[in-house]
Amino acid sequence: MRIFDPHIHMTSRTTDDYERMAAAGVRALVEPAFWLGQPRTGAGSFADYFDSLVGWEPFRAAQFGIRHHATIALNPKEANDPRCREALALVPRYLDKDSVVAVGEIGYDAMTPEEDEVFTAQLAMAVEYELPALVHTPHRDKARGVDRTLAVVEDSGIAPGRVVVDHLNEVTVGAVHDAGCWMGFSIYPDTKMSPDRMVDILREHGLDRILVNSAADWGRSDPLLTLRTGEAMLAAGFTDDDVDRVLWRNPVEFYGQSGRLDLSELAATEPTFEGSSILRGGS
Repeated sequence: MRIFDPHIHMTSRTTDDYERMAAAGVRALVEPAFWLGQPRTGAGSFADYFDSLVGWEPFRAAQFGIRHHATIALNPKEANDPRCREALALVPRYLDKDSVVAVGEIGYDAMTPEEDEVFTAQLAMAVEYELPALVHTPHRDKARGVDRTLAVVEDSGIAPGRVVVDHLNEVTVGAVHDAGCWMGFSIYPDTKMSPDRMVDILREHGLDRILVNSAADWGRSDPLLTLRTGEAMLAAGFTDDDVDRVLWRNPVEFYGQSGRLDLSELAATEPTFEGSSILRGGS
């Protein structure tokens, strides 16, 4: 099983996680810029963080044979902090970097006017730089947040097929599916989605335009839940090819729209699914 995790925050993970992920078949990933938990107090700290996403983390991942890409943006939560708004002017500098494959995470946290402004500005950047967009949906009032997100995406002029609306669930997937955007699902131990719930969604909505990620960050999360989802798919009767489509070919298709993915060497050989059971005791 080969795995491309399309949304995982490796800045928050250890080298042991990289090692476990490589053993599980994770061979490529995308790390979106996000809120680090501790509020930042100025634009300079964003520059340091963005530098790490295009420099240090790709180096760290490469030690384990994993190809690292990033998305860059001022995240929705900190869009509300006037001390951080200057970071918006830094984003274009990084959108020219070879390893940056989308603008993100953008979207909503509390659905404030400030978030509206920053969301719209960064969708315009995605259009200008001909990059896909990774959209974060709010943790609260998610259905209203998704409806508002889709309205802003439509007004922006970006093609729906170049947008993934992430952190979806059973309530919100239908609207995003009908809008023609990609549907993103984060698999977590306690919150968001579980592997079994994800299988049910795949049965109902099919495999097209679906991205499954671990989004593993500084909270309770698990970077191997992409693997667990693949295992749950197989147990439910999906084929190896179905699993490969969801966990590899779909993220390659979406982020390939950036023109910056180079996975040819990784695609030459595929890790086998046998042996992944040794990882079942992982967190």
